[in-house]
Amino acid sequence: MREWIVTNGLGSYASLTHSGETTSKFHGLLAASLEPPTKRWMFVSNVTDRIQIKDRVYPLKGHKCKFVFDFFPSLVYDIDGVRLKKTFFMEHGKNTTIIKYAIETNKPLVLSHIPVVNSRHFYDMTSPGSASFSQDVVDEGVVVRPSNINKTLKMFLKNSCYIPDGYWEEFYYKKDRERNDSWRDHNFHIGEFQIPLKKSGEYYLLFTIEDELLDDPSHIYDREMQRKQQLLTQALLPRACDKLVLSTDTFIVKKGTGKSIVAGYHWFSDWGRDTLIALPGITLVTKRFDDAKQILQSFGKYCKNGLIPNVFAERDSQPVYNTVDASLWYVDRVYQYLKYTNDLSLAEKLWPTLQSIIEGYKKGTDYDIHMDNDFLISHGEGLTWMDVKLGDYYATPRSKKAVEIQALWYNALQIMSTLSTLLGKNDQYSELAGNVKDSFRRQYDRPYDVIDTKDLSMRPNQIFLVSLDFSLIEKHMQEQIVAEVQKTLVTLFGLRTLSPQDSRYKGNYLGNHNKDLAYHNGTVWPWLMGPFIKAFVKVKDHEPAQRRYAFQNFLQPMIDVYGNLWDGSIYEIFDGDPPYAPQGCITQAWSVAEILRAWVEDVENITPKYESLLLHEIGV
Repeated sequence: MREWIVTNGLGSYASLTHSGETTSKFHGLLAASLEPPTKRWMFVSNVTDRIQIKDRVYPLKGHKCKFVFDFFPSLVYDIDGVRLKKTFFMEHGKNTTIIKYAIETNKPLVLSHIPVVNSRHFYDMTSPGSASFSQDVVDEGVVVRPSNINKTLKMFLKNSCYIPDGYWEEFYYKKDRERNDSWRDHNFHIGEFQIPLKKSGEYYLLFTIEDELLDDPSHIYDREMQRKQQLLTQALLPRACDKLVLSTDTFIVKKGTGKSIVAGYHWFSDWGRDTLIALPGITLVTKRFDDAKQILQSFGKYCKNGLIPNVFAERDSQPVYNTVDASLWYVDRVYQYLKYTNDLSLAEKLWPTLQSIIEGYKKGTDYDIHMDNDFLISHGEGLTWMDVKLGDYYATPRSKKAVEIQALWYNALQIMSTLSTLLGKNDQYSELAGNVKDSFRRQYDRPYDVIDTKDLSMRPNQIFLVSLDFSLIEKHMQEQIVAEVQKTLVTLFGLRTLSPQDSRYKGNYLGNHNKDLAYHNGTVWPWLMGPFIKAFVKVKDHEPAQRRYAFQNFLQPMIDVYGNLWDGSIYEIFDGDPPYAPQGCITQAWSVAEILRAWVEDVENITPKYESLLLHEIGV
């Protein structure tokens, strides 16, 4: 069942299914980030609505509705000649969710709205004894004080009558049960708003934990609409990309005094690797350059021993550094930022961080990350993007010398050499890059996934040997990789993580196995379609006919499946076998980002403004 989501730039969100149900503990109308973008706390689970026409009452729960997306998600009901449209949005930068009710009627009626509240971390479940709620009825609303957190929930509906109530109801979340996650919860019915209407009209039901309300909900709605339209104007991309552009806004969040990118909704916080992979599609092709700058500066401040954090923990926001590739992606993303902005002053400011990354890898740093005697990067297990862990067991350990890490290492060295020229620094990187290339070419005589262990698993990681700006291998080998990946791994929604011919292949994410075993052993990841498309058009010399082929065969089929109701969200993962059922997060930053980036840069051939200038300045 499809789901919708709206966010507020803090990591908070409102999200339900297209039919208005809560089928997961992560569903709710106000999941508020208490330490942006983490510590998400569920305050409002849902609202149950009823329409009374004369003596007949029509509950909207379970009633057929139509989902509509037009800047915001809406549910539309037609009941006994009455049309009700329920539109959901949040105030940007505020922990406030608002529902706009628009009613078309030629008969008098009474509408009832029954909020269902909670007070829990969104990972947890609630039992009736774990929290209590006191409430004070105020003018046109109610103030609710949960006993287990020092926050106040306020609910307002103008021209309404509020009737207090109070009882617990047990909820069963079928989606979480399917995922073998906790799925029994209790939510609290706090009371009921009643509002009589004699004719057509509209009004707003508001939920907030903010101390003060500074504006009328209708003004907030207009302002949010204008903000979204401005994002499209600023991006200045083909209209066909509009939904993806709007979707990118879902992920950009405040972090301290800077910005970050939430990896995915509902349950991810901001991850270093995900943020950096997503950065071009989220902030550069959309021309949100200041956001990109803040993100690079923010992550640069957390660089430790040459490592960019892998994740900031949801419950305590502490950085964890268990990644070998995030730092190398960071170097690349500074370069991508320069292609769009020519902001050499930022490159100068970040230069010490970039240097520390290279030195950390050369001399050795945490997690056994170090440059070996053959100039390639060796590393511990579970440090690549295929990092899932079951207890003490890594399903895809990929330790020693994973192929994409060598591609990223060489790419980073070449970028550092380029930046040395641009910034007037002494080039200490070009010679090392040459040694890396020579060493790699001597060892990469077959399409290995991990070099020194001679692992021939057919996985998508070799595509980065082609897609990155500075490639380790010659064109004929690039062409072979693209052809084999297209033949074996490309699907309707992205690339499989393992060949179906491999005995370890899991064609379904959920089944008679731990889902984490399937996560990188066959499961399809949409974000990988981005580097694949980049590699495909690259080996085809960016010919117009080949770019059209790429769109028609790698992007259009997915877009057609999503259809007219699509809000631009793209799932985290899909099953490896048809019908490619969607799984994981309902929308993932790098999924949206890489699909949009590939569409803009590789298919439409809208290249970064200063790319040719940078190449000219270094004599390429």
